[in-house]
Amino acid sequence: MPQTRKLFHEELDQLHADAVRLAAMASESIQAGTASLLDFDLSAAKAVIAGDKVLDDLTHSIEERTYLLLARQQPMAVDLRMLVTTLRIIHELERIGDLMVNVAKGARRLYPGPLDPKVRGIIDRMRSQATAQLQLASDTFAERDPAKASALEDMDDVMDDLQKELYRTIFAAGAREEAELQRAVQVALLGRYFERIADHAVNIGERVGYMVTGEFKSD
Repeated sequence: MPQTRKLFHEELDQLHADAVRLAAMASESIQAGTASLLDFDLSAAKAVIAGDKVLDDLTHSIEERTYLLLARQQPMAVDLRMLVTTLRIIHELERIGDLMVNVAKGARRLYPGPLDPKVRGIIDRMRSQATAQLQLASDTFAERDPAKASALEDMDDVMDDLQKELYRTIFAAGAREEAELQRAVQVALLGRYFERIADHAVNIGERVGYMVTGEFKSD
């Protein structure tokens, strides 16, 4: 293999590894952001918000290096799909970090709490579901195995059901006062953030399918 191609594939492998690392950081953000909410830990919430810059910096680094490889090497076929897919996937992961910043800010808005025990339980289950879906999406990309992504849509149905359960619980509480209504809206938004994280995981799986096969999933 010519030296230039060898270096190209080494750089490609590094981009792949860094994207997987970004997924791990996004998963850690899900854990930390949700914990700051459930515990109403404002110091932890502040750390999650500040820590999002690390995710952003790695995202921008991957993006810039990917553009350089595209410009210098003009890759074809599988290598081109790998680079294009990496650009799309890191955007999905960056958005997950942003959504967890929203969750951490939600902890501030709802402070000092507490959350209704049933609401708290549902949000904790949403954390577990979002983490599981992101882990599977990350494994799908890390192993370049689109077959692993086949479960993501079914898993996403679980998250949709959890969101509906959260909404039913909020409505059943029958908030009447202005302050209660505002809290109910904030809790509903939290459910939306977790549901969007699950959607981003599904998108990652679909992008891996294109990366490996060269075909977009048809509904």
